[in-house]
Amino acid sequence: MSARPPLRLVLASASPRRHRLLSGLGLDPEVREPQVNESYRPGETPDRHVERLALDKAITVARGRELVVGADTAVVLDSRLIGKPSDAAAARETLRALAGREHLVKTGVAAVVRESRQPPRRATGVETTTVRLTDMTDHDIDWYVSTGEPLDKAGCYGIQGAGGLFVESISGSYSNVVGLPLALTARLVAELGLDLLAFAP
Repeated sequence: MSARPPLRLVLASASPRRHRLLSGLGLDPEVREPQVNESYRPGETPDRHVERLALDKAITVARGRELVVGADTAVVLDSRLIGKPSDAAAARETLRALAGREHLVKTGVAAVVRESRQPPRRATGVETTTVRLTDMTDHDIDWYVSTGEPLDKAGCYGIQGAGGLFVESISGSYSNVVGLPLALTARLVAELGLDLLAFAP
């Protein structure tokens, strides 16, 4: 492992799932919750949407000498972005639409390095994973929504939790579906001349 860089590692997300993924690598990032407008812009592709928001989040919280990682995840079904549900009824509707079908999970990732008074350096990318959910009965959906798990997640399910019961297959990065594609994150940090693992305490 290379020498620890004289920078602080910051995660521009309050998501405990993203923090756990980085913790699994032995990292302990400072968490800052970004306040950005996550509205979809007319004509914006799903890839551009998640990549833009990831960068907005990272830039928003960047302060001193640090490496900031931002991410934004969305589910895409029939070219339509599916974000977090507004309520339980919306979660049920989304799960009915996803049941028995393939959809895409897209996460935009941004790595931003801010050093002294220099303009921030940045690297961004998008990871895409194909997921198929099982056929779900109304009873399945009602039970899952009653757990509360779907209510704070893009696509209304968590593969790492009870929602894993309904994931029939996955093609691509598992950590991407959780919310932070680790291989892509490490690659973007490397593009900035840094080693992500060097930030371990």
